[in-house]
Amino acid sequence: MSGAYRVPMAAPDIRPEDIELVTRALASGTLSGGPYLDQLETAFAAYVGTRHAIGVTNGTSGLHLCVRAAGIADGDEVITSAFSFIASANCVLYERAVPVFVDIDEASLNLDPERIDAAVTDRTRAVLPIHVFGQPCRLDRLQALCDAHGLTLIEDACEAVGAEYGGRKVGAFGRAAVFAFYPNKQMTMGEGAIIVTDDPQWASLIRSLRNQGRGAMGKSAEHEHLGYNYRLDELSAALGLSQLRRLDDLLQRRATVAARYGELLRDVPGVSPLPVPPAPARASCFVYVVRLPPGADRSRVVARLEEKRIPSRTYFAPIHLQPYYRGRFGYREGDLPITERVAASTLALPFHGNMSDDDLACVVAALRFALAPGTA
Repeated sequence: MSGAYRVPMAAPDIRPEDIELVTRALASGTLSGGPYLDQLETAFAAYVGTRHAIGVTNGTSGLHLCVRAAGIADGDEVITSAFSFIASANCVLYERAVPVFVDIDEASLNLDPERIDAAVTDRTRAVLPIHVFGQPCRLDRLQALCDAHGLTLIEDACEAVGAEYGGRKVGAFGRAAVFAFYPNKQMTMGEGAIIVTDDPQWASLIRSLRNQGRGAMGKSAEHEHLGYNYRLDELSAALGLSQLRRLDDLLQRRATVAARYGELLRDVPGVSPLPVPPAPARASCFVYVVRLPPGADRSRVVARLEEKRIPSRTYFAPIHLQPYYRGRFGYREGDLPITERVAASTLALPFHGNMSDDDLACVVAALRFALAPGTA
């Protein structure tokens, strides 16, 4: 039914300059390991404020490489959130370690730092917080906890390019961070992601691991590590470089749409947009998520929105209640009550930076209809 939707769920902002730069990359004849990747990595490191940036295929591979670089292995534990896309926990399992889920803060929807101490054991090696929906975590508190326990902080910033905490970009706090650029993200490469770090040893290792474990000189026949093909191609890098050049405008457009949504939703009883994070934080709008009124039947709301040809998304489903995690670790409903309560009441509405006032009014009117009694 997607072709019949009145408003798309998401839409990348592709301009003629994006197409021109990708076309230049295509015409260059160098489609992998070329100058556009180098330029993107240099520019992105400068944007975030880190010494190094490494382009990779996607956010999942980026998180995997960070876990690998941290030396996390069999039986080690990584504290993280179950209110996320499943890749942020799967990347721990790839190295035969164990994700330890801690409940979230209900206001920010992020990992609650006050619950971490109780989850630390002698097997804990890292904390992997997720800046959910572009809402920055309490990075000062998380960093202090990691320092106190000798743990590695790895930021999952896949949804949060441009977000800030304490006047610094997210991604500049942990040992490393990962940003991802799927088509619904603030900027896009189609797929693709970038790892940032200040650690030169991590940067060197990650560059090797993404390139089949080849050494620093990149000799095709010399493999120093068990690596992967996680390389970012030149076409994706060119698109990313073009998008990065106007990222501030892309972020501002999304912020304007989000603010307008907030104004229109004030008159919809019981619907609560995500709160604006208090200083010293600044969010970056990835998706537009609302909390539905207590007792609302979310499945019914989704179905009624479909009647009005408006798409929506019910994410995130708690990772610990996914079938694989239930079967492997024995998780049950009630293990993470805040995560489960939030996950059952959140709904993502159509969102992108070029939505018109008519688009927004159409979505909000459909949501009002969907929540109204007697529309069964």
